[in-house]
Amino acid sequence: MAARGIQAGWDFLRDAAGFDIGESLIAFDAGQSYGRAFLVGVLNTLRVALAGIATATLLGMAVGIARLSRNALLSGLAGLYVEVIRNVPLLVQLLLWYLLLVEFLPDPGEPLRLGQLLLSKGGLSLPWPGENGWSLPEPGPFAVEGGATLTPEFVALWGGLSLYTAAFIAEVVRGGVLAVPRGQTEAALSIGLSRAQVLRRVVLPQALRVIVPPLANQYLNLTKNSSLAVAIGYPDVVSIANTALNQTGRALECISLIMAVYLCTSLLTAALMGVLDRRAAIRER
Repeated sequence: MAARGIQAGWDFLRDAAGFDIGESLIAFDAGQSYGRAFLVGVLNTLRVALAGIATATLLGMAVGIARLSRNALLSGLAGLYVEVIRNVPLLVQLLLWYLLLVEFLPDPGEPLRLGQLLLSKGGLSLPWPGENGWSLPEPGPFAVEGGATLTPEFVALWGGLSLYTAAFIAEVVRGGVLAVPRGQTEAALSIGLSRAQVLRRVVLPQALRVIVPPLANQYLNLTKNSSLAVAIGYPDVVSIANTALNQTGRALECISLIMAVYLCTSLLTAALMGVLDRRAAIRER
């Protein structure tokens, strides 16, 4: 590499990045190092991945159970959601949600109110703890004032990943519930339990041993799919690594950092889900 005039090494991580990052959980400016810029990207990636896992799990559980409902309309709508979302590429969905946010929502000065939430081209504004209690978002002359605001890029990525992954989780949940012998449900109903109680106390605890292993795969997929953030301008680790690569020419190092981040997050997720899988396993005496 030296003979070809290609620089190598990790010393560039101490150099000033020379670019700003629009969204960061920690303080950052253009004068700080590439190393800190990568840290910002990692935190942004973890932020959207954890938020997506939480919402995708809740939505996927609800849709999976809805698919088993005796209500034909509810079951049909849940099935339609699963089929449509799973058969449209995730990248197309992310671009669609981002376009809807930045083109068709009202301006920040006249946001759409959803209870205590305000939605506009500037993003999603929500109540946030302040020094004197909760700070509530309120429309201002040109922007929303107070509370905390999630950028359109984060909202589009978070929502897109959640909706997409939830469709797969719904099928995992449905398969897990169907794996529980029907006799278990009939026996529980015969002793006077309601269907909600049967689901919560009898079916789901047994279904977990079937649900957890494929659920771990969906969590891994969601984390890796977050790398599509670069398509809508969210500053995740891939986006920041690409900027650093273009400015420094350290392609091997930047790509290695991306690989290391996703490898570590995948191994950690797999380890945590392995612990949950062992706890959910049925222990025979």
